[in-house]
Amino acid sequence: MNYGHPLHFGTFLTPRSDEPEAVVDLAQRSEALGYDLVTFQDHPYQPQLLDTWTLLGWVAGRTDRIRLAANVLNLPLRPPSVLARAAASLDVLSGGRLQLGLGAGAFWPAIAAMGGERRAPGEAVAALEEAIDVIREMLEGTGKTVRYQGDHYRLAGAQGGPLPAHDIPLWVGAMKPRMLRLIGRKADGWVATLSYLQPGQLAEGNRLIDAAAQRAGRDPREIRRILNISGRFAADRAGFLDGPPEVWVEDLLPLVVDEGVGTFILMIDDAGTIERFAREVAPVLRAAAEAAVPGAFAGPAPRRTSARAKRRQGIDYDGLPPSLRETAIEPGDIGYTRVKSTYMRGGAPGLVLQPGNTGEVVEALAFARAQTDVPLAIRSGGHGVSGRSTNDGGIVIDLARLHAIEVLDEANRLVRVEPGARWMDVATALAPYGWALTSGDYGGVGVGGLATAGGIGWLARQHGLTIDHIRAVEMVLADGTVVRARDEEHSDLFWAVRGAGANFGIVTSFEFTVDVVGNLGWAQFVFDASDTAGLLERWGQAIEASPRDVTSEILLGRPRTGQPLLAQAMVTVANDSPETIISRLQPIATIAPLYDQRIVITPYAALMANAPEGYHTGQGEPVAHSGLIAHITPAFAADAARLIRSGATYFFQMRSVGGAVADVPPDATAYANRAANFQVVAFGASRRRLDPLWDELRGQFDGMYLSFETDRSVERLHDAFPPPTLRRLRTLKARYDPDNVFRDNFNIAPLTLVD
Repeated sequence: MNYGHPLHFGTFLTPRSDEPEAVVDLAQRSEALGYDLVTFQDHPYQPQLLDTWTLLGWVAGRTDRIRLAANVLNLPLRPPSVLARAAASLDVLSGGRLQLGLGAGAFWPAIAAMGGERRAPGEAVAALEEAIDVIREMLEGTGKTVRYQGDHYRLAGAQGGPLPAHDIPLWVGAMKPRMLRLIGRKADGWVATLSYLQPGQLAEGNRLIDAAAQRAGRDPREIRRILNISGRFAADRAGFLDGPPEVWVEDLLPLVVDEGVGTFILMIDDAGTIERFAREVAPVLRAAAEAAVPGAFAGPAPRRTSARAKRRQGIDYDGLPPSLRETAIEPGDIGYTRVKSTYMRGGAPGLVLQPGNTGEVVEALAFARAQTDVPLAIRSGGHGVSGRSTNDGGIVIDLARLHAIEVLDEANRLVRVEPGARWMDVATALAPYGWALTSGDYGGVGVGGLATAGGIGWLARQHGLTIDHIRAVEMVLADGTVVRARDEEHSDLFWAVRGAGANFGIVTSFEFTVDVVGNLGWAQFVFDASDTAGLLERWGQAIEASPRDVTSEILLGRPRTGQPLLAQAMVTVANDSPETIISRLQPIATIAPLYDQRIVITPYAALMANAPEGYHTGQGEPVAHSGLIAHITPAFAADAARLIRSGATYFFQMRSVGGAVADVPPDATAYANRAANFQVVAFGASRRRLDPLWDELRGQFDGMYLSFETDRSVERLHDAFPPPTLRRLRTLKARYDPDNVFRDNFNIAPLTLVD
């Protein structure tokens, strides 16, 4: 029986406390020699041994690639809930290199002497099974509360630890039938020691494991077979694994081909034997196994049955192109928590594809198109409020791995940026050159979504929108064609991408001309907003009267009982002269009574470094509305004040545009509402409460910015695009995406579908 696992090799080292550096040196040598795994025995009651878990952490910090495991952990002395959190932590710190080997326990007098529970054989098996359940629950990550009521372990609301870096396999060391059947039901690997096995016992163990797996509805191939071996190199054969390297290969090959062993772990502390095995046995055995069963060891083990059970209807998971399989994430995968949701929206996609280059984007799109009636979302940074960069049961093409930033032409300040990069990373990359690219106000936003919608940022009045700096894009069209769009080629598509790009394809790279930007003045003011309407009106007047090097936004939350209403204004001054900065800020600082202020001179990159690392954990559906307006009139300010004081919005923001934004002709890009001086957005918890009050404002707007609008009705498209612009977009949509593949983000339907 062969289970198709790629053949791995490891070492089994004694964690001797009298020679701690020698143990670490052997682990490092194992890595240098190309071993896949280094393991250590775990006998906490033996005073001459280092603590195995501590040693694993130390070795993780002293190595870079090799995987790590105990061979195997003494479970009665390591509570499973604590062990799970420790395992997740070490996996994160080591970059996903931990394999969790477990043992039910032995040497019971010594275990009892250490305070562990002494168990009968049947109790030990039952306790191990409960422990596996607890560990799997705990490894599902932060935010999960685990409750468990077993005979041996009870959890009354334990909190899961950090999400592991990878799906940590649970291996079990065992020999007896009950343990083997447990492995078949629950574990990912069987650890056996060859010297302890009787003839035929390996085959019988496989039979018991396979039968138990099948009864549990599992595929036996999910379970890796790990065998600890020992032997001696000699000039001539003197016995099993006792002779020259070719004898070792001859003895081990049947264990791979006939017995299904996928991992051999060499039990020895001798550096010479470890090196000789790595150089003269492992590569020859791999080649011999491949020759004996061609192609059998090429692919990964199948996904765990419990993970496959979480697959969604309508997606041909097994038909995924080979180039996408390694990075694809399904609902049953440990990494799913990291990719299912966005910054503000909870999601439950059926499959997240993470292509790493343009060719893989083409393959991902072709695969998605072949899944009939399955929703498709495109994601760059996953921050988008309006964009549906997640879904329920559909496919997400996640561009996070396309994140390169490259200077193409330093003399002309031309840079190439891929869509999965974040704007804070772009700012950091450009800073050494003294350059910047205006790009929203939050560094965690991905390049792709913002750079196809508009891009209202901290330098808007001085340097325009982000889309105004695009000189070319590479993009994948709905039919899989890869095109380069710029003024000189595919000029109509280039026009559409700048403002309505999500409807026309997947941009895989942008070329931008960036600006020379030195240090900036940056101010934060906290105002008394008791006169809410007056404050908004005076802020608008101050901004319109300011020179173009001033860009600002103002934020208000919902009123709180017994507390004054506050407003926070942030202002950039694109100048590094203290005198100029103060003179620019003075009119803004006097618009209302001032509670607090902070003024600094800072690089643009520092201003954009305002987002945490980590993955998005949004929940539910955001409710947000957006509009563009020429002036903050008394009537608009009064209506906005009424909305704010109603409590229906918890986040009300106005951002300044105008200036350089209005220098671009309205028909030069698909972003046509260039005359507006302000962009307005309101977030609410209830559409029922927010919508009526927003409707009172709607008639005063001069357009709408799609990035902050969650109402995707056709009426909103008319708000965002003037009639000539929208008709031209629909005509182009019919040419480039007649089947309306890209329809999940403020869909501009092809002209033939609506007229």
